Amino acid sequence: LTTEHFKQTTKESMPDTVVKYEVFLPGVSGTSMGKNITLDRASTIELSCRLDKKYSHLKSLQMTWKKGNETIGHSRTDENSWSIQLSIVNNSNLGSYSCTLKGEEEFSTTFRLQVPKIEGKEKPTISYEGDTAILTCKSSGYTPIVWTWYVTNGSEQIAINDTLLPDKYVINRVSANVTYLKILKVTKEDNGVYWCEAAFELGKSMGKLHLKVLSLLEPLKPFLAIVAEVIGLVTVIFLYEVYSKKKEKCAESEKEFDQIEQLRSEEINGLENSRSRH
Repeated sequence: LTTEHFKQTTKESMPDTVVKYEVFLPGVSGTSMGKNITLDRASTIELSCRLDKKYSHLKSLQMTWKKGNETIGHSRTDENSWSIQLSIVNNSNLGSYSCTLKGEEEFSTTFRLQVPKIEGKEKPTISYEGDTAILTCKSSGYTPIVWTWYVTNGSEQIAINDTLLPDKYVINRVSANVTYLKILKVTKEDNGVYWCEAAFELGKSMGKLHLKVLSLLEPLKPFLAIVAEVIGLVTVIFLYEVYSKKKEKCAESEKEFDQIEQLRSEEINGLENSRSRH
């Protein structure tokens, strides 16, 4: 669907009802509050800032509404409430709207208008070479017009077309707000970052997912490390035993040699004594 088609559809489907969002201005001077507003389609909304009753005694109050840093109007509905009505027809109308109340004291708050956020998976999806990996994205409470999947290649995001690569990818819309990407026979090259993009009437939102591909030997690494340690330990013990036995043999040889020398010495002394007697 083209952007012009979106605009035409948006104008034709603008609702008559006005959705109101109200925030009570804080009771502490100089502080700021905020409210996130999620919109997936063209809407007419009313933003309202209400001052707490305990500040009703304040006089000469002036309310200023801004979109970003641009002043967009002044309004007042009753003594303690100020509101502004907005027609949100495309993504240029999204962003931050703030109301600032100035007088004896100053109060402010911010409304942040945004498209629905996509729920991915924070932790990496782990798969092994040759297996099938499944990546899932969800848009809670909102129905995208279309889903698109991308894979990151360097600094670029490349759209995944499962029609052109049916043996590699399968894209399926599980329900109106859930989609998944199935990657068949994963390899090391499939390792990386993937994106799912949901298109709404007011703009697009993306979810980020990580795929980590491990080799089949990966689970065996801890076991192999233990085996290597055991082999190393056994080798050290064996060498120590061999060294100890060699040392014992050397000690026994030296002892035998000493005994032989002693016997020889005794024999020589005996002969000398006999000759002396003779």
